[in-house]
Amino acid sequence: MPPIPQGPIKLAVLDDYQGIAAPHFECLKPAFDITIFRDTLLPYNHPDTPDHAKQELVARLKPFTVICSMRERTLFSKELLQQLPNLKFLPTTGLRNRGIDMEACKELGIHVTGAKGTGRSDSTKVAGKKRKGPDSTTQHCIALILGLARGLAWDDKVVKEEGWETSLATGLSGKTFSSLGLGRLGGTCAKIMYQSFGMRILCWSSSLTQEKADERAKELGLDVEDEDGEKTFKVVSKEELFKEADVLSVHYVLSERSRGIVGKEELGWLKKSALLVNTSRGPVVDEDALMAVLEKGDIRGAALDVFDIEPLPLDSKWRTVKWGEEGRGKVLLSPHMGYVEEETMQIWHEEQAENVERWHKGEQLLNVLV
Repeated sequence: MPPIPQGPIKLAVLDDYQGIAAPHFECLKPAFDITIFRDTLLPYNHPDTPDHAKQELVARLKPFTVICSMRERTLFSKELLQQLPNLKFLPTTGLRNRGIDMEACKELGIHVTGAKGTGRSDSTKVAGKKRKGPDSTTQHCIALILGLARGLAWDDKVVKEEGWETSLATGLSGKTFSSLGLGRLGGTCAKIMYQSFGMRILCWSSSLTQEKADERAKELGLDVEDEDGEKTFKVVSKEELFKEADVLSVHYVLSERSRGIVGKEELGWLKKSALLVNTSRGPVVDEDALMAVLEKGDIRGAALDVFDIEPLPLDSKWRTVKWGEEGRGKVLLSPHMGYVEEETMQIWHEEQAENVERWHKGEQLLNVLV
């Protein structure tokens, strides 16, 4: 481990949007000089980020020896990391952060740790019962599907503007739920839509086989086939997945191979009555292509929790276009809230603070990623 700097160590806590971090880092004083940032600057490695904005980000981060990051808010590319010579320790939240170039951190000798969301290892609190049921992102995905199908945000706006019943809700019972990806989140969402709404489940990914889908159904406590002999999770071609979808839900890990995997051609396969929901990662869906089909009203609507650039620029068309009017599809937006549950966020900050203590004392770090 590199030598620990002497005197108050400069520590930054990034992207504390809700302003909840400070109490968890008080225990580090006076050994650390702590700065908490409530906002996110433009990403360094995005093609639309101007040079002056890149330098603003470098100037913000350069003084700090320790930077506590929130997963996939501020992105740490190799180009950015190379311009932060003081950085020695980069605790993040969760156990995976694709917004950090881990190989670059390894090359530069920057330690990276995660946070499991189970609390401090030295906690004297009596542990509560393990929470059962769907995780936060699954709950948020289902909420977005129902919110879009039932027109909740639209109707809320109408009622507050003194209107009444200006639109029709979209029923889901017995219709087709198409899951792009059938991992932990995709499988759990599919199970809920199958059991709660009697939806027919179709699924596809580049490596998914019917055998794997059957195994996933069994893992989730479902029968492999229904009473009519139909597969509970039926694997189909990518084209059929889109053409048959009443709800197309994106559950695909972002990689260079999956970037834009939902593009103009795939969106063109959707029915005019289809709904698209993305709680995965923004770049999995071609944002310009999606906007184009929504502007033409070629699909009924989309619910999005993730975007190409986050936070959304104030002039983004997602913010400024009057969706749902003049023939456009409806759009329901949330600000990447899939994982933002109060209990989880508080515990993550606790765990980050503990790892910073351990790093300062030269003790073994927990949940080491690099």
